[in-house]
Amino acid sequence: MIRDDLAAAVLDALRALGVDPLPATVAMERPARREHGDWSSNVALATAKKAGRNPRELAAELADHLNAHPPAHVTAVELAGPGFLNFRLAPTWLHDVLTTVVDEGVDGYARSDLGEGRTVNVEFVSANPTGPVHAGHARGAAYGDALARLLDRCGYGVTREFYVNDRGVQMQKYGASLAARKAGEEPPEDGYLGEYVVAWAAEMPDGVDPVAWGEDRALQDQRETLEAFGVDFDVWTRELSLVDSGAIEATLAELRALGKVYEADGATWLRSTEYGDDKDRVLIKSDGELTYLMPDIAYHRDKFSRAERLINVWGADHHGYVARMKAAMQALGHDPDELEVSIVQMVDLLKDGAPVKISKRSGELVELRDVVDEVGADAARLTYLLQSIDSRQTVDLAVVASQGMENPVFYVQMAHARIHGIARRAAEAGVVRAGLDEVDLGLLVAERELDVLRSLSELPEVVRVACEDRAPHRVTSWVRELAGAFHGFYHDCYVIGDDVPAELTQARLWLVESARVGLSIGLDLLGVSAPESM
Repeated sequence: MIRDDLAAAVLDALRALGVDPLPATVAMERPARREHGDWSSNVALATAKKAGRNPRELAAELADHLNAHPPAHVTAVELAGPGFLNFRLAPTWLHDVLTTVVDEGVDGYARSDLGEGRTVNVEFVSANPTGPVHAGHARGAAYGDALARLLDRCGYGVTREFYVNDRGVQMQKYGASLAARKAGEEPPEDGYLGEYVVAWAAEMPDGVDPVAWGEDRALQDQRETLEAFGVDFDVWTRELSLVDSGAIEATLAELRALGKVYEADGATWLRSTEYGDDKDRVLIKSDGELTYLMPDIAYHRDKFSRAERLINVWGADHHGYVARMKAAMQALGHDPDELEVSIVQMVDLLKDGAPVKISKRSGELVELRDVVDEVGADAARLTYLLQSIDSRQTVDLAVVASQGMENPVFYVQMAHARIHGIARRAAEAGVVRAGLDEVDLGLLVAERELDVLRSLSELPEVVRVACEDRAPHRVTSWVRELAGAFHGFYHDCYVIGDDVPAELTQARLWLVESARVGLSIGLDLLGVSAPESM
């Protein structure tokens, strides 16, 4: 990778100049402005003080040495500011990027061993089994699945998990609501009023337990909707299964043996303040009823028996729950950093700028199924992944559904469709792409061509950083940038035509193929399809 090659050359130059101590790493960055070159380093500024040198003088010596002994592809090294080094490279480094992208392909390019095979459990959505998955779950669903894809590409062993909260008062209210609707009556106070309850009650056979049947019906609907959204889970864990298996009792016994619980006021408490929580937490109330926390601790204990690291994707209303869950895991002997919690902020749905409720079946409930029906799974997923989950998001469904270049989803997918359109035109013209080793990539010197290759060169680093930062939106930004670069190439650089030399056509066909590989990888990481025509 060119970044590593340049860093190694700078380190060799420092060594040749007798700089001591040498830095542990040499930072190489892309300059913010293209006129400043292809790569930049602050190594002189970072190293000079410990080495007892003047930063600008050291940078000047480095530039002279590197210009006298230029690394591969480097045409000039320039001194800038108080001690920065700017590197200008020949296009050959980007031609090497093209070769690497094509050789490694969709399966191999932009993969890493960051995870080194370590296991990670990503739990997300985990909607209560009392109704359909609603639009409020959609952002977390898109994020959790895209994060799992990133982790997988970076060498982790990933499990996607859905936790079914099927214990507690809400299930009884849900069952009572189904039974009432089945009997032609209004649901009880604090029952479930959605139109889906009426529809499902009409399906419910006579004589069945409405709670058990209703849970299965809700889970069936949730599975179908999530699959339509491109999300599949490896594991569905029911809270009641923890009760039946004795996991809750075993967890409580372990906490007692560790001295992490105590009795007070007739209740059982977790000593969570020992681990940074603002107060101790009740596990079993004075009436013997479990709090929500106790089964959750048992559930996380079970997950840790199956994975080395846990990532929970929770809604914004769970923010206050993070500290107590980390405290509970620490009480059980786990490193609290091995439990990560990603908090997903809310989404405001609009249509033509006005708030909308698009469900005809669910009253006040906006179902994810309805969002998918309205705009399509691809458009919905990529839209939810446009920005960091840390910020509240506003989504205008009319824009997402539009078939125009102002729609980011259409913009990206159209780039991929244009790639396949070029391949079809080549076939129609009888143009056969020669082997890569037979093609002169040195003909690719136009700025539009190089822009595509610069973008492709960034993908491995984008994937690594997006994985480390748990930030799939970085991939979305990159995909949009590559699409923009390709659209610019498409408009300004003809691939096939009477005025295009055959040798240039061949080089550009391979450039198009490299763009296809990059877009395919990026879209797959986001769980978005790569259409061949639009």
